[in-house]
Amino acid sequence: MKPVLYIVIPCYNEEEVLPITGKLFADKVKYLVSVGKISEGSKVLFVNDGSKDRTWQIICDLAGQEECIEGVTLSRNRGHQNAVLAGLMEVKDKCDLTITIDCDGQDDINAMDAMVDEYLQGCDVVYGVRSKRDTDTFFKRATAEGYYKVLKWFGADVVFNHADYRLLSSRVLKELAEFKEVNIYLRGMVPLVGFKSTSVYYERHERQAGESHYPLRKMFALAFDGITSLSIKPIRMIMGLGFMIALLSFVGVIWSVVVHLQGNTVSGWTSMTSIICFLSGIQLICFGVLGEYIGKIYLETKARPRFIISERTYE
Repeated sequence: MKPVLYIVIPCYNEEEVLPITGKLFADKVKYLVSVGKISEGSKVLFVNDGSKDRTWQIICDLAGQEECIEGVTLSRNRGHQNAVLAGLMEVKDKCDLTITIDCDGQDDINAMDAMVDEYLQGCDVVYGVRSKRDTDTFFKRATAEGYYKVLKWFGADVVFNHADYRLLSSRVLKELAEFKEVNIYLRGMVPLVGFKSTSVYYERHERQAGESHYPLRKMFALAFDGITSLSIKPIRMIMGLGFMIALLSFVGVIWSVVVHLQGNTVSGWTSMTSIICFLSGIQLICFGVLGEYIGKIYLETKARPRFIISERTYE
């Protein structure tokens, strides 16, 4: 029996690109069905992440035109990661495998063929990995690659140059549903599930239409969420820094006592001010990192829903 595939696509204010890429995704499902790799019941599921433009109306129109297209809309904007998770949880009991991909057309849609082949050969997780970053600016390329290295250094199990283009089997989805945290970072959570995995490499293209909805501010926020959601190493670093500063301070106290006993004390306003400013800055940074973790604990204890689906294009 051929497997049922659902392509899950998060959308936020994508009215310009969606009419272009929506047809491409539908055609890809039809092609995979025609070559006998997936079932005729396979679908494309668009997840509207509380868009403020005509994105939801376009999704509804596409669903009316193409039998293989479905859509759900969240009650409000919950962010890219929650939108992806909402789509995955919506289809986990209806499919054998899913592929998540952004709707801007930058990720190579034809890499899905190789992903499905790897699934048919026994892989439960197939990561879409960029083979190169020629389309990125130098700054974006340097910061992105540096970010993956920092995550690795902090102990997070992530795939280098992989974003959210991936194939997951239904049994991976069922295990992923057991992860109840509110602060989610799927790039780090999926490797924690385990199961047999591999990677498919592809070249990323330019966006087909519209503008990116992931500015530098959001990229840094996602990066920080990824680090604090997957690792407690920053807290351990703070503890180590505290011990180091305490040791230096102890040495400084001994030095000041010795100098005082020798009668060589000199008015040291500059040095004292520098030390106070330095220690105050370190304290504020430490409090900020600790506060981030405490804030996440606060949100987790509330156990609020990560997303709420308000409408569907199907019953």
